Amino acid sequence: MKQDILFLDANILFSAAYRENAGLLKFWHLKTVKLVSSAYAIEEARRNLTLIEQRERLEKLLISVENHPYHPENMELPKNITIKEKDIPILLAAISIKADYLITGDVKDFGEFYGKNISGVIILPPSEYLHKIPQG
Repeated sequence: MKQDILFLDANILFSAAYRENAGLLKFWHLKTVKLVSSAYAIEEARRNLTLIEQRERLEKLLISVENHPYHPENMELPKNITIKEKDIPILLAAISIKADYLITGDVKDFGEFYGKNISGVIILPPSEYLHKIPQG
């Protein structure tokens, strides 16, 4: 069975580490996925976690997340896509690593793209992805 490659946005990493029993921890228990992110997203999550125990939880979670390098200088957004400057590295990283899904809770900036396929990457909120797959 093919594994889905899930690119986790900074807000997913942040939320999973924020409290001990966060619902988003379900992603780390899925056997049919490969979790990936980028240094950009990881640093944003780290920067926003203020408590030592939250940062420690993040570091433990990151053991199971592939930190994928990507070089945005060689890439451009698809012509019909306009997003905020701060979100460009997230979307381009997901595209560059050929993720199946970009999982983001950022409704304000990515909500209009939920359910859409952009250069091979489907953008979904975490709840929608968790509802679409068999739990296991």
